[in-house]
Amino acid sequence: MGSGAMHVAITGASSGIGEAIARAYAAAGHRVTLVARRRELLEALAAEIGPGAHVEVADMANPAASVDWIGDAEAALGPIDVLVLNAGVQPIGPALDLDDAGEEALFAVNLRAPIRIARRIVPDMLARGGGTVVVVASIAGLVNTPQMAHYNASKAGVAAWFETLGDELRDTPVKVCTVYPGPVETAMERAAHAKIGPNAAADALPTGTPEELAELLMKAVAKGRARLIYPRVYGVLRFARVTSQWFTSRFAPR
Repeated sequence: MGSGAMHVAITGASSGIGEAIARAYAAAGHRVTLVARRRELLEALAAEIGPGAHVEVADMANPAASVDWIGDAEAALGPIDVLVLNAGVQPIGPALDLDDAGEEALFAVNLRAPIRIARRIVPDMLARGGGTVVVVASIAGLVNTPQMAHYNASKAGVAAWFETLGDELRDTPVKVCTVYPGPVETAMERAAHAKIGPNAAADALPTGTPEELAELLMKAVAKGRARLIYPRVYGVLRFARVTSQWFTSRFAPR
């Protein structure tokens, strides 16, 4: 590894977008901490990546566990230079159907854990004079989608918190990048489609790949960009929310 190698920590690294981000950073010569619940998947990925990978098993639904991994990760690979907050859950179903336990777990993983981790790591980045925090939100945080009320709310909340943090840190050497993926070919996306069932409008939506998103994310971090919307066609959602919401509400499955 070259002298420019960074320590990149990724939550939700065991599959999908998180795995692709880990592979991309490792391929570029960086040290990576892989954080998720499923040890066997993390260890298999670490074995493929090689000696620059470190595994931390942590359940983001557990408040203490969501941050307890940080000290061991930094002891193993040094201070975290790039923090990628990607872990998330996406239940599908009517807004009134999710029970209390499911609701608590979803908001713990999708909203409270990213905020808690950032509050733990960003002060250290500021003290060192640099670093980047990336949070993987969703276009569901920009346009509400039926059958995903809790997910929409969690992603809107996490996007708002990190966009605000980025504004507050604008004149500091610590950068914040909020990522808004649309449909991306992952196991989570396939499970959502399977639960919703056939729908012509949903099936026709432009869909990206985790690998392309990972490459664009790395470029956004390198350039200090405040946000990334992927696939790019969904960028219109940020500037035409009323029209986009009408279309989504009209054609989305219920």
